[in-house]
Amino acid sequence: MRSLISAIVLVVSSACYAQDARPVECRFLSFGVERDDRSVLAVSETGDDITCPLSTTQLSKKIVCPAKGNKIPFISAEDRKPFAVANIPAGVKSALVIFVKLEKPGTPGAADKNAGWKVFVIEDSAKSFPDGGAYVANFYPGDIRFVIGEHKGMLKPAGTHGYEMPKQRDDFNMAPVIFEFKSGEKWRIANESSLRFLPGMRYLIFAYVDPVSGRPRINTYQDLADASAAPAGT
Repeated sequence: MRSLISAIVLVVSSACYAQDARPVECRFLSFGVERDDRSVLAVSETGDDITCPLSTTQLSKKIVCPAKGNKIPFISAEDRKPFAVANIPAGVKSALVIFVKLEKPGTPGAADKNAGWKVFVIEDSAKSFPDGGAYVANFYPGDIRFVIGEHKGMLKPAGTHGYEMPKQRDDFNMAPVIFEFKSGEKWRIANESSLRFLPGMRYLIFAYVDPVSGRPRINTYQDLADASAAPAGT
C-alpha cells in the first residue's frame, strides 16, 4: 500500500510540474573560471537530464529548459549535487544564462567546485540586447563609465544596460570602445580599443576584477544574434 501511495504521489507531482513549468530557450556561458569543459544538468518535465555546456569562450546553442515558479535549478554533471538556480523573470521565453564565479584561488569555498557560483540572466530580446549592439554588465565592485561609439554610459556595481548598434562607424564598421573604472576618487582607463559592429552580430561586455591579478578588466564576447535551438537533452 505504501509503495502504491508513493507511486501515485510521484505521478501527481510530475503532472503538476508539467502543468506549472514553462519552456525557456536558454543559451549558456561560464565566466570567471578557466576550465572550458564543465557542464551542468537541468531536468526535463519527464525527468530526463538536459545537458547544459558552460563554455568560457562562447555562448551555447539554444537549449530548452523548463522553468517552474520562474526558477530553473541546475545540478552538477559530475556528482549530481545542487549547483545553482537561475531566476527567470515572468514572461521571458528566451534568455542568456551566465554562470559567474569570481574568486581568488585559495579563498574559502574555492576548493568546493560547486560553491560560489552565481547565475546572471539576460533576456534574449531585441529590447534588452539589440541586434548589432552591445550589452554591458558591471561585476566590478565600483562604478564604471564607458564609450561605445556615440553611446556614453555609467553603471553602478551589478548594473546592466543594452545599447543599439553605434551609428558613428568608420568605413570598416569599426567604432571606439573605452572603459574606465573608478578607484577611490579617480577614474582609470582599463580598456581602449575598437570593435566592428554589424547587423546580426552583437557583443557581451563584462567589467570585473581579475581574481588572480586583482586588476580591473574587460571581457568581450562576440555572438551571433540568432542561434539555432538544440533539442532538450543534447
